[in-house]
Amino acid sequence: MVKLNKIYTKTGDDGTTGLGSGDRRLKHDLRVQAYGTVDEANSCVGLARIHTEKDFPTIDAMLARIQNDLFDLGADLATPDTGEKLEYEPLRIVDSQVVRIETDIDLLNEKLAPLRSFVLPGGSAASATLHLARTVARRAERHMVELAQKPGEIVTPAALKYINRVSDFLFVAARAVNDNGARDVLWVPGKNR
Repeated sequence: MVKLNKIYTKTGDDGTTGLGSGDRRLKHDLRVQAYGTVDEANSCVGLARIHTEKDFPTIDAMLARIQNDLFDLGADLATPDTGEKLEYEPLRIVDSQVVRIETDIDLLNEKLAPLRSFVLPGGSAASATLHLARTVARRAERHMVELAQKPGEIVTPAALKYINRVSDFLFVAARAVNDNGARDVLWVPGKNR
């Protein structure tokens, strides 16, 4: 159980932050950027839920699960796998979380109109905020992929799959809330030349 008694600890005043393992890293460290961007994506999902909670309860429930999973992902990234035994079992993203989000994507995608062009963010407030969350999730994925390439840094395959599926889900959900694609704003190449 997480217990936060004091919000400011002053331990980060030197520009470092503590990882779940107890190690300290600079606040601009790539691992910190990765889980910080996952947190940012989660905040964007929360913003999108303001627009889905009443009119799209099924999608909102899916987003609520994703928000919880994104916290799991942040915990996973904040506790690097060093190969050393820890006093506790670190929280890791697992394949069943990937399978569940794939099931949600497939469920929403069944009803979507086929794409005729790339989709511009918009059409409705719900769709625009879901697209914003999608782009932040993609940035988190880029940080995670870069982190996984660094010697000595491990990012599990399930974590990488999960963040990739999150952005896929958000794209499909953005279309679903746009009357299953009927209200999508389509890109017209060279339209304003």
